[in-house]
Amino acid sequence: MINYLNIDVTPKHMNILVTGGAGFIGSNLCESLLKKGHNVFCIDNFNSYYDPKIKENNIKTCLKDKNFRLFRKDICDFGGLEGIFDKISIDAVFHLAAEVGVRASIENPKLFEKVNVAGTLNILEICRKFGIKKLIFASSSSVYGENKKTPFSETDPVDNMISPYAASKRSAEIFCGAYSRLYGIKIACMRLFTVYGPRGRPEMAPYKFTKLVYEGKEIPMFGNGHSKRDYTYVTDIIDGLMAALDKDFDFEIINLGDSRPIELKKLISVISMVVGKDPKIKQLPEQKGDVSVTFADISKAKKLLDYKPKIALEQGMKNFFAWYKNNML
Repeated sequence: MINYLNIDVTPKHMNILVTGGAGFIGSNLCESLLKKGHNVFCIDNFNSYYDPKIKENNIKTCLKDKNFRLFRKDICDFGGLEGIFDKISIDAVFHLAAEVGVRASIENPKLFEKVNVAGTLNILEICRKFGIKKLIFASSSSVYGENKKTPFSETDPVDNMISPYAASKRSAEIFCGAYSRLYGIKIACMRLFTVYGPRGRPEMAPYKFTKLVYEGKEIPMFGNGHSKRDYTYVTDIIDGLMAALDKDFDFEIINLGDSRPIELKKLISVISMVVGKDPKIKQLPEQKGDVSVTFADISKAKKLLDYKPKIALEQGMKNFFAWYKNNML
């Protein structure tokens, strides 16, 4: 294979491919990898789940870097993936591309199976075919479902999933484990807990509620406001993912969260404080697929990755609102 893209390659720097690299977490990850001196190859299909212009904006800084290359491809297109790997010698893959959203998965479960399961299988097959020996996969806290024991540990049973999204992520984890054992691919499945921050997805509560409070519109609050989420700031997640790149696991499943669950009412209160406006709340019935709590046991991440989340919700939302005003208004 040759470095036909005219990207600098030195022994201490790796060629790293990031699927879903124009998304929220992916674009932040790409920037961090570039800052470390790696050569970054981004795959994204810029689908219409939310405005593709947001993703275009996410990677505008990366596109200025000579060590970055964007491929507008879909992970469901195996031939398209082969065309990329035929020309580039890849050292490691971050697989973040996915269909997202619990409620969306209930409405269209077949799409989630196609992208999150079959698409992940495509990535694993590509790694097998081209001898890629390191893969870091972005899984989800949703796999824990309605587990009663908290905090959620990687050794807990995951038999209580309540959405096709959760099932698709757990299925992908199982395929990752099988390919690791069959072909010696070193794989870390990172279970991410409710990531928020600059470039956050617009349908998620931190972004959506901030926008609505700022505009003086009603917030749709599903349930009584006592549901809890382990909101985790995006730079803490990136630190965990980057740390996994430097480790030599055979196969591991690792939680990345903040380990301080926040009630929905508390989130709204913090957003109100940050924006400087009182919220208008419209209470609605609970929605199918929404779990009552997510709560990460991060002891394994601390031990294996020296993972230490740093950004509390109040500071994280201040950072997000500053980004929102500068980029989205």
